[in-house]
Amino acid sequence: MRILITNDDGINAPGLKALHAIAAAIAGDGGEVWTVAPAFEQSGVGHCISYTHPTLVSELETRRWAAEGSPADCVLAAMHDILPAPPDLVLSGVNRGNNAAENVLYSGTIGAAMEGALQGRRAIALSQFYGPGNRDGGDGFDAARVWGERVVRALLDADLWGDADGYRTFYNVNFPPVPGDAVKGMKAAAQGFRHGDGFKVEPVISPSGRRFQWTRGADQQRPTQPGTDAAVNLDGWISVTPLVADLTDRDTLGELADRLS
Repeated sequence: MRILITNDDGINAPGLKALHAIAAAIAGDGGEVWTVAPAFEQSGVGHCISYTHPTLVSELETRRWAAEGSPADCVLAAMHDILPAPPDLVLSGVNRGNNAAENVLYSGTIGAAMEGALQGRRAIALSQFYGPGNRDGGDGFDAARVWGERVVRALLDADLWGDADGYRTFYNVNFPPVPGDAVKGMKAAAQGFRHGDGFKVEPVISPSGRRFQWTRGADQQRPTQPGTDAAVNLDGWISVTPLVADLTDRDTLGELADRLS
């Protein structure tokens, strides 16, 4: 099996090393693991692509490349330039921090998996939730290291990737903020919604008098609705969420058609 790995934390991120180990176990002795990841951190860029300027790509070593662009750029570079043939599987992550609830819509980790699906490939995004149970000391990626291969194999065995002639299904996996031996297992979970403040900006004035802004996220320890992604993560479970790039609000579509007619 030929596997492409990427991320949004950058080519030297520890989560990418964890993902390489997962991918190598899945690919097997006769397989290939190719890395094409951003040269610099690209957190929060979503599904952005570098449409108006070129992307510099550099080979660092055999099957390991850095691209001065977004995670989606990395997938495009791999698919159409770097790899000798399309990958059988695209893995994105392991992100440092969760990509549950509203984070899904901002995440470059998710954006890379989405691009993989748009290119007709099986794709999975993997993220490690951080919290009091794994944030201070030790290996923050322990849950991902211990469970990553099992989760990917479970999704490959399930073989639910949607319609090859339409928007293909891809998967969002979030490992809970606990050590690997404390993980309760895997749960299929819908994307949740954190009530309260979402992302916001905090203005600051520099010593030179210029105005800048820091972007702040919501409280990541706040659970979503029962049974949805962040809620099951905070309860010690791995959330596995099927996603699709079609953003149509189908609950409203029929009613809208009636009113417009």
